[in-house]
Amino acid sequence: MLRIRHEVNGGPEVLFTEEVDRPEPGPGELVVRAEAIGVTLPTVRKVREGSGPVPFGGEVAGTVVSIGADVTGFSVGDRVTGLCFAHAYAEYAVLDSALTTAVPDGATAVDAVALVRSGLVARGAYEAGRVRPGESVLVTAAASAVGGLALQLAKAGGAGRVVAAVGSADKAGFVRGLGADEVVLYEDADWGAPYDVVLDGVGGDLLGPAVRALAMGGRLVAFSSGGGTVEAYELLVRGASVIGFQMRAIALNRPDLYARWQRELWEQHAAGTLRTTVHEEIPLAEAARAHTVIEQRSNRGKVVLVP
Repeated sequence: MLRIRHEVNGGPEVLFTEEVDRPEPGPGELVVRAEAIGVTLPTVRKVREGSGPVPFGGEVAGTVVSIGADVTGFSVGDRVTGLCFAHAYAEYAVLDSALTTAVPDGATAVDAVALVRSGLVARGAYEAGRVRPGESVLVTAAASAVGGLALQLAKAGGAGRVVAAVGSADKAGFVRGLGADEVVLYEDADWGAPYDVVLDGVGGDLLGPAVRALAMGGRLVAFSSGGGTVEAYELLVRGASVIGFQMRAIALNRPDLYARWQRELWEQHAAGTLRTTVHEEIPLAEAARAHTVIEQRSNRGKVVLVP
């Protein structure tokens, strides 16, 4: 089978293709024939900035071809989506059955990778922010798959003012189409503050301005892999708080909540109240081009690899 790997850290150019044997499932695992693979900023960052070349994971949707011991609830031939923790960029991938869900009839594999993981992160970050009806919400990385879903969730949840923060003005129309009332650029001196809640999917150098945009008693939810430093004084003068959120913690410690959120995402998608956005479907062998799109921050929605 075809697989994408890297042996040194660096940019998209370090990715290469190789032919390897199809994997076998271990206990609690499924092997799927991949039909769609999500590309994320955290994965791109790991390739460029990681401590060493490690097999990167990601979300994969496809058809079950083999099942490991101790797996219940799945059969060969099922259409599923889930998390692969190593070698996600491949024609066949190993999924953790505990973090795998069925793809409903009528939904495509591309729908699945554009909705489930990104939607779970958006839903979790939104819930962590404890947004009350009428409050103002700022979403950074608003043109990303997660950011676009977070905008929609904030609007549907009754936020009084939903503002999208993006890196370039040419994304303004896109994020307005997803529900943003206003659009600000990262380079703007004034982000239209203050905000009751900031959902930050960027981190790094933008974490400081995001904290300074908080209102008195405001909450910032940090869910990116970009790190960053928060000045305690900025929190003190605002009576504000910073909340860290990671979806893996919910999946492993609250499987009931994880399953409910998955179910509700599919219900909202089927009802047309939560729309996925796909920037481009790119052949698996061109994974380097997919990473380039993410690094250039030019995507509007999900970037998907298709074997």
